[in-house]
Amino acid sequence: MKGVNDLTARFRKAEREDTGKILRFIRELAEYQRMAGQVTATVETLEEWLFTRNMAEAFFILGDDANEVGYMLFYHTFSTFLGKAGIHVEDLYVRPEFRGKGYGSAAFREIARIAAERGCERVEWACLDWNKPIIDLSVSLGAVPLDEWTDYRLSGGALKNLAEQA
Repeated sequence: MKGVNDLTARFRKAEREDTGKILRFIRELAEYQRMAGQVTATVETLEEWLFTRNMAEAFFILGDDANEVGYMLFYHTFSTFLGKAGIHVEDLYVRPEFRGKGYGSAAFREIARIAAERGCERVEWACLDWNKPIIDLSVSLGAVPLDEWTDYRLSGGALKNLAEQA
């Protein structure tokens, strides 16, 4: 049996016709994260933002039979301190029956390859504080938690109210 570091996963860039599959993965991830009720994305909104506006990208993680076992969705960021772009991983999801086999590590190796190829200086992501498997994976990859930072979110009515003040 292959070890975590021995896995040679394959990847496939998501295309417009994959939008429904991306949405299914998003729903599975939301279920895992106990946030299923928060998914309002539709095939139409994802298609617009991913493939018309090109605001984010995704790739599929392929299993031994070439079927999709997971996906990663990411977008570019910019660091004013570095004066260079980075990548933010919004989602990494591996279906439960494929976890612990190295697919998550392989996906992070792939995003690191993409970042290096594009000249990006960093790859960042957030994870829920109870998600020990992704925390352990992150640390095993050499990632460090940014304890001195607190994420904030402006959305819904608060975002609309603030926009109306502009």
